[in-house]
Amino acid sequence: MVIQRVTGASVKIEGKEHASVGQGMLVLLGIEQEDTEGDVIWLTRKISQLRIFNDEQGVMNLSVNETGGDILVVSQFTLHAKTKKGNRPSYVRAAPPETAIPLYENFLKKLQEQIDGRVRSGVFGARMEVSLVNDGPVTILIDTKRKE
Repeated sequence: MVIQRVTGASVKIEGKEHASVGQGMLVLLGIEQEDTEGDVIWLTRKISQLRIFNDEQGVMNLSVNETGGDILVVSQFTLHAKTKKGNRPSYVRAAPPETAIPLYENFLKKLQEQIDGRVRSGVFGARMEVSLVNDGPVTILIDTKRKE
């Protein structure tokens, strides 16, 4: 998963804005075949408590909840691309839709509970255009398997 601290982000589907947020996070969520409900719980807790926003002294010491920020979640199976062999990425680690969709939907539900409902999302499996203004820039990679 990739988290970007943003001053704004939006997603368009078929040329029309589907969702947008102001100051907060853009979360690019890739779901692997081995991901479980436990990963969803760990990840949503980590996101809601991640201190990547500046306090009064300019130190990254505040969470998205402490700043009142929003979160835009976009599903992105290409995060699991493997490029070791050849030049065409392989996506064999990405979960199939019958596994990924329920985990994605549960991720959104649990995150909304922890972020006071200030969560917007793209559409799973849709072709989307994502725009953002990365603030910092701050970009964080999180791996639920290694818990980092």
